Amino acid sequence: MADVPLGGQMLWKLDGDDRVLHLRHNDSELWRPYEEFPQYVLPDPEGFSKGIATFLALLKKDWTAVKS
Repeated sequence: MADVPLGGQMLWKLDGDDRVLHLRHNDSELWRPYEEFPQYVLPDPEGFSKGIATFLALLKKDWTAVKS
């Protein structure tokens, strides 16, 4: 996670019954599932939403959580 750009955006979207993290680097990009950014993906603890570990790590890199 050392090469992660600062200041991206994160959004939780429903995928069936699960919440899945979606990312974009700026407002001009479409939201994409976090798994499309393999350089950012961290393993999630069992029983948590898909992307929670990545979400917490990106918060520390000044990424912003956006309300849907």
